[in-house]
Amino acid sequence: MISMVSSEHTLKIMDPEIAALIDKELQRQQQHIELIASENFTSPAVIETVGSILTNKYAEGYPQKRYYGGCEFVDQIESLAIERAKQLFGCEHANVQPHSGSQANTAVYMACLKPHDKILTMSLEHGGHLTHGYAKNISGMLYDVTHYGVSENTGEIDYDQLESLAHEQHPKMITIGASAYSRTIDFERVGTIAKNCGALLMADIAHIAGLVATRLHPSPIPYADFVTTTTHKTLRGPRGGMIMCSQEWAKAIDSAVFPGTQGGPLMHVIAGKAVCFLEALKPEFKRYQQQIIANAKALCKGMQEQGFHIVSGTTDNHLFLVDLRPTLPEVSGKDAQIALEKANITLNKNTVPLETRSPFQASGIRIGTPAITTRGMKEKEMLQIANFIATILQNITDETLIAHIKQQVIEWCLNFPLPY
Repeated sequence: MISMVSSEHTLKIMDPEIAALIDKELQRQQQHIELIASENFTSPAVIETVGSILTNKYAEGYPQKRYYGGCEFVDQIESLAIERAKQLFGCEHANVQPHSGSQANTAVYMACLKPHDKILTMSLEHGGHLTHGYAKNISGMLYDVTHYGVSENTGEIDYDQLESLAHEQHPKMITIGASAYSRTIDFERVGTIAKNCGALLMADIAHIAGLVATRLHPSPIPYADFVTTTTHKTLRGPRGGMIMCSQEWAKAIDSAVFPGTQGGPLMHVIAGKAVCFLEALKPEFKRYQQQIIANAKALCKGMQEQGFHIVSGTTDNHLFLVDLRPTLPEVSGKDAQIALEKANITLNKNTVPLETRSPFQASGIRIGTPAITTRGMKEKEMLQIANFIATILQNITDETLIAHIKQQVIEWCLNFPLPY
């Protein structure tokens, strides 16, 4: 019986244009130094699972409570994903159906908020996330948002400001979690603040989920009413989302996901999540996470030694922000991103605290180490990467030099093949 589809040759015959573009993307991934903090390379097992015949199955509802027939085996798959998630993170309830972290957050809001309720969230400019009340996101449109941020002096979350705003605004919900914040988050303190002002707490650990799962970053599970995450990034699974909560909120969360904000779940992706949770439960996954942090610290130090300013001074996790203004005030984050891309070094422009440019230009760059760590790079390689970046940014208009570094990068990447 054939359970998998041999796709490579079929695709090349049926749609050579798409097949060729996939081949080009594979080559790009192989030949680039990937420093986008939210990207990673999944295992071959995850790739195989997400590309399986499970994509054919509609399964609206939840295990043993489906609207369609024929769900015997996908019920078992989703149940496995749930149980593995609960074991991995130590939570009471897990919903593995959200298609993304953004949809996970939206479902949490729907489960416990009404339009115009007050929420207290971290400013996007200071390292927060679009779905934490940004004006052009649905979270910013539906709710009355107040932002907290980082201290101007330290670049770290200003918990005193957060506490003061919480008691002043009396929000229905506080969110904690970031997309561009390099320090350890004090979930316990924020949980106490939320409790003292009568607010619900949602912790978004999308970026640090792998670190939390391996206990290398404190977990928010004991302190937060809701914990959301993506399953890619440091968790190194397929692109998708998940919500964790206590049994008290389980029914409301499940209803907010389906039928509240989504229809049929993506069973091939849920199966991929189950595979990645199993991988994350193995001892070698913790060693991988430890190397991610070691690489981030080494690369951060390397950039500092090259004269660049690091927001908050250092990193405790998988990423850090470089504020270009003190060293290269005329170079925007966009300029830096474009120049580095020409040399096959991929990262993203990013706003920084006290930003003076638009988000489309930005004054900083965000650098992350999950993907390069998956490829086997370690601390000594971080120093070389810092040198590549510094040389390009200090000679941003020298196309000949950038082309020369590109060739070096291509040859260098051959020593660190992808896992497939």
